Amino acid sequence: MKILLIEDEPEVASLIERSLNEYGHIVHTISNGREGIANVQKGAFDIIILDVMLPDITGWKVCKEIRSINQRIPILMLTALNSLENIVQGLELGADDYLAKPFRIKELVARLQALHRRNDLPTIHEDILEYEDILVNLEEQTVKRAGNPIKLTTKEFFLLVYFMRNPRRVLSRNSILENVWGINFDPETNVVDVFVNYLRNKIDKPYQEKLIHTVFGIGYVLKKEA
Repeated sequence: MKILLIEDEPEVASLIERSLNEYGHIVHTISNGREGIANVQKGAFDIIILDVMLPDITGWKVCKEIRSINQRIPILMLTALNSLENIVQGLELGADDYLAKPFRIKELVARLQALHRRNDLPTIHEDILEYEDILVNLEEQTVKRAGNPIKLTTKEFFLLVYFMRNPRRVLSRNSILENVWGINFDPETNVVDVFVNYLRNKIDKPYQEKLIHTVFGIGYVLKKEA
């Protein structure tokens, strides 16, 4: 893999670069956010490792800018801020995975390989998903309910897509994490619940009929009320 590493701590950057080189990967290291964004604009990378704490602009802003340039490239964020609030913030801005410092190189490598495999999966060639009065245009990444446009964040959109591809099927929190984010979180985290709540506020709350239902102790399901 050709990897862009955006990390300003020389010791951490050196360790990551040296270790990934030993696994056969090519690593291009940048120490600030703006130069990292410029490299994404002009270079072709398979994956990005992005530190949250950078000297010029935050990793959050870099992540948002990268997503405006490239929607598909996997982004793994490195953070010393291992709180749910910070994790959710990164995911909302388009990150695909996070890894808290300090970390083990083997875990970093495993996460990178998982993200790369996921990104290489063949695209399902379908343009429109429909369930009841919800319509999702995959090519344009737009959503309507009862003809009304609904604006979603990137993660909210892909969470809805996962529900729309599995109507009436009970989806566990773990399956949602794996298929929407492609990662394994601490089983005690409530990241899924947070994002389902965000989605409900936009998809269900303004409408009389609720379609996203909680299955207590398991997860969630998209279906008509009985």
